[in-house]
Amino acid sequence: MSNRFFFDGSDSGDSGEDDLPYPKPLARSAFLTPEFDPHNYLSTLRNRHQTLEDLRTDLRSRSQEISKELLDLVNENYEDFLSLGSSLRGGEEKIEEVRLGLLGFQRDVEGVKAIINGRRKETEALINQRKEIRRQMQFGRALLDIDQRLCELEQSLMMTTNGSPTHNAEPDIDHEINDSGEESDEGHEGGMSISRLARHTQRYLLAQQIMKRVGSDHPFVVRQEARMTKVKNTILLDVGNALKQAGVQDTEYLMKILAIYRDLGEYQEASKVLKQRKP
Repeated sequence: MSNRFFFDGSDSGDSGEDDLPYPKPLARSAFLTPEFDPHNYLSTLRNRHQTLEDLRTDLRSRSQEISKELLDLVNENYEDFLSLGSSLRGGEEKIEEVRLGLLGFQRDVEGVKAIINGRRKETEALINQRKEIRRQMQFGRALLDIDQRLCELEQSLMMTTNGSPTHNAEPDIDHEINDSGEESDEGHEGGMSISRLARHTQRYLLAQQIMKRVGSDHPFVVRQEARMTKVKNTILLDVGNALKQAGVQDTEYLMKILAIYRDLGEYQEASKVLKQRKP
């Protein structure tokens, strides 16, 4: 086949064994495109005047040529491949230095983490200790508040050490004015001041609430029970005297006195005093 001509019009000779047109060799550039697809490429060869066997032969020949070129390329750069391993020698020391540096850094990080965890635990312990101190301070203030309120009540009720009222002491000036700014109703028809009795009752009830909040089984609260009982009995004594001295026609005055009995929860005592009233 030395005398062949191709479709592009080039002629390989003036005469030959046959003058049939042969297709041009497959261009290598067609296989080098990034989007190369075998099916698409074969579909572009449908107008190629070549049998399938010839096409397969050409492709096989092209594959052999590429393999030979690759082998030649490897042989040309074989020395470079061999020297690549030797060029990497001597890096073990550097790797060991890096490894030791990383181990030291890891130990430093662990030490810092241990310090931080220790400080965190110390901080949490101090915060809990502060909370406990504040709780104890509030608890102590509550105990002092109970004692102060009882002292004020005892002073306001003019009580002696045995809990009995003394009528020789001067009454508190601030108790002579009621909440509305008007003069108190003390001496109303021979009775006692309702506003003053009501204030004593509210102070007693407030002290009782604080004691319940602290805890009835607390030693300090237990020791104050006797004082509370004396204060309550003194208040009941004053309220009873006011009820006995109240006029029969003064309904509003009587209702205020009975309201104090209700706040104290002494319904039976109120009934007992009412029975003792003079007709």
